[in-house]
Amino acid sequence: MEKRLDRRTKYRFPIHRELRYKLLEDGVLVGAGTGQSVNMGSGGVAIAIDRELKPGAFIELSISWPVLLDDNCPMRFIVFGRVLRSLGRKSACTIDKYEFRTQARTLQPAPAVRNDSMLERWAYTMRKEALKPRVATAGAIA
Repeated sequence: MEKRLDRRTKYRFPIHRELRYKLLEDGVLVGAGTGQSVNMGSGGVAIAIDRELKPGAFIELSISWPVLLDDNCPMRFIVFGRVLRSLGRKSACTIDKYEFRTQARTLQPAPAVRNDSMLERWAYTMRKEALKPRVATAGAIA
């Protein structure tokens, strides 16, 4: 029996939760929708949504969190990352930045895409950092 090589260096946990996403390509918000998480780890999230995603695109995920804050307040796990790969309607995304937010206690329909530009600001910062020249340290030269 051949052992399967796994590209991941971190363990993924099978967590199936409702999610909302916003997608940014070339600095422009090109899509939004809903889907479900497939699994999560400290380095990334696998998702199932209504479309195939372009690798390299910036993505914001808002995932319903399975644990209540103080046993009574629903939470959302907000992820900023990039699409690593996509096959059909399943995609793998990095977790480059994350935060937890409280959410309304009643179930509400997915809001129209709001343009709060948080995803755009984060993507701009990431692109700017990627363009900075890297300075070699004395230890790396020796």
